Amino acid sequence: MACRDAHRGAELLDFAQFRDSSTQALVYGYGGRSLPELRAREFGRLAGTVYLDHAGATLFPQSQLASFTQDLTENVYGNPHSQNISSKLTHDTVEQVRYRILAHFHASPEDYSVIFTAGSTAALKLVAEAFPWVSPGRESSGSLFCYLTDSHTSVVGMRTVAKAMNVTSIPVRPEDMWSAEKRGAAARDPNCQLPHLFCYPAQSNFSGTRYPLSWIGEVKSGRMCPVSTPGQWFMLLDAASYVSTSSLDLSVHQADFIPISFYKIFGFPTGLGALLVHNRVAPLLRKSYFGGGTAAAYLAGDDFYIPRQSVAERFEDGTISFLDVIALKHGFDALERLTGGMENVMQHTFTLAQYTYTALSSLRYPNGAPVVRIYSDSDFSSPEVQGPIINFNVLDDNGSVIGYSQVDKMASLYNIQVRTGCFCNTGACQRHLGISDEMVKKHLQAGHVCGDDVDLIDGQPTGSVRISFGYMSTLEDAQAFLRFIIATRLRLSSGQAIPQDTLREAGTPLAESEAQNAVTATMNGCRPSPQEDTCTDSRVWNDLLTAVDAVGLHSPVLEATRTQQTSSEKAAGALDGGLGPHIITNLYLYPIKSCAAFEVTRWPIGNQGLLYDRSWMVVNHNGICLSQKQEPRLCLIQPFIDLQRRIMVIKAKGMEPIEVPLENGEQAPICQSKVCADRVNTYDCGEKISSWLSKFLGRPCHLIKQSSNFQRNAKKHSKVMRTERKKYSP
Repeated sequence: MACRDAHRGAELLDFAQFRDSSTQALVYGYGGRSLPELRAREFGRLAGTVYLDHAGATLFPQSQLASFTQDLTENVYGNPHSQNISSKLTHDTVEQVRYRILAHFHASPEDYSVIFTAGSTAALKLVAEAFPWVSPGRESSGSLFCYLTDSHTSVVGMRTVAKAMNVTSIPVRPEDMWSAEKRGAAARDPNCQLPHLFCYPAQSNFSGTRYPLSWIGEVKSGRMCPVSTPGQWFMLLDAASYVSTSSLDLSVHQADFIPISFYKIFGFPTGLGALLVHNRVAPLLRKSYFGGGTAAAYLAGDDFYIPRQSVAERFEDGTISFLDVIALKHGFDALERLTGGMENVMQHTFTLAQYTYTALSSLRYPNGAPVVRIYSDSDFSSPEVQGPIINFNVLDDNGSVIGYSQVDKMASLYNIQVRTGCFCNTGACQRHLGISDEMVKKHLQAGHVCGDDVDLIDGQPTGSVRISFGYMSTLEDAQAFLRFIIATRLRLSSGQAIPQDTLREAGTPLAESEAQNAVTATMNGCRPSPQEDTCTDSRVWNDLLTAVDAVGLHSPVLEATRTQQTSSEKAAGALDGGLGPHIITNLYLYPIKSCAAFEVTRWPIGNQGLLYDRSWMVVNHNGICLSQKQEPRLCLIQPFIDLQRRIMVIKAKGMEPIEVPLENGEQAPICQSKVCADRVNTYDCGEKISSWLSKFLGRPCHLIKQSSNFQRNAKKHSKVMRTERKKYSP
């Protein structure tokens, strides 16, 4: 009976059955537009990869980049502050893009102005610095800055600017706003014009919860208030996460300030955002600094300055990134052409999120325990209350949380890209995971900081896993992720194999050598970087091999490495048992980082360990080190070192062997590269080996070697006690 229940818990939810059983009409795809053709034509680079971090950054289509490039090659765009013909073209095109942005958000130039910024964070900072704060005094209690605790770090950071102006900041819990929505507020004194600012996200970047846009009108009218105080409330709607997959109608929900980042919508360009400002509040904004292009007139020798009349020109210091602004036109064109509009994107992405949420929620271990714990304020009933984001932690069959870093590493082995941590939203992370303020401070003292991979402290999670969908996401993406969870968590305790289709759509796991590299690097005292650290525990990898066998997924590399592992496993057993002498049965070098091993029986020691171990690495055209996560074929490159001839011979199937000198006199220019969070001096090994590697890997790359006279500094890393750490194994 237990086996039958376990088998049922491991079944993948049928999508057609899911749609038929839904109480609402679910939309998948974009009408007559073929989604598979769109993926193949516009996002061919995703082949073999499941990308589920669209809330972090979505992806641009190929045609958008091609159209933008063609635009640049056919037109001359000069500095918009000049008066020549090319500059006039730039100015007019930029203004046209401003209108396009307003039209996208159903706003008119009469109501709103568009101020280009470096992103939503810069837009928030601009509001904090320019808002007409009133400090407390004898006749006034002073302005208040209120923000929802479920807010991005960039919103919370505004309180430091407010504090410098002696303004009180008050965090407001979502529960308090929901209560205020039901309770209403006392009548507002129309004579009190003391300005207050309230900021909340249209969509939580942590959980995907969508907060009511009706709060904008309710708070501004005084029918509900974040806190009870006399004065006039201005509304800042953080729309960066929301507008990435949904349409925002500013003709209905007229917030005073709306910060956005365009890469969240289009994928390209990055580093460009905007602040949409309602024209009725624009005259109230104060500005202390003025830069190029913002002055109507000023004197260099006297304190005289007159700003320009246009809101945008007054706040856009210096020359804007005008080519990136022009790129937005092509982003809007591509999005409309491929999807038919944001309403279609919202319906499509929500359908994928609701399906995945339903399937994840139904997964159970043989003992009935849930496989995941989902953090959400909604039941994914409609896109009005929930965006295409699912936040969760994986559990073992006893209900204990498995660290998010372990989940991330296992997902990487299947070429599944997720996001982990607290997502720059500590307030939501604390609320959903039950982390107190004292615990946050304790974690910091223990060495945990935002963005690291310390996922469990004293058995309690410090963060979670987030997946999110974009307009080009497919059902195959969702099902590949679900198959990954099923394959790695729901192997039958009776030893029966998981059904063959469990991993049919999932990415192919990488070779074991990448895991061995990470383990060896850790043993050598160098903690691998997140890109390199695929798997740091042998039990995790053994679990993966078992899961691969269970679904009938075979790889020559896996079979070869399994054979090589046998004797080392015996040695590991002796070490674990602590019985008898410790005997080294096999000795492996990895001359080229992330490539195949070179087995020896005896080997000299250098000043940094085994001589020539990880002395070389393959980098891409930007000088970034490649690992098997980005390039799985690295494991097929086999280096051999001949100490007598002072050469390294490199072989790969279908390629003629090539020789590389162990030392070339380091005549090539020295450059710096990053390995295991350390900067190391390296030099290029030449065009011959570069061409060889580029041909085999099918991408431009180089072989670089660490300089022999470079000494890495010994660093003392903070040690974090990870008691009761749950590895990603049964």
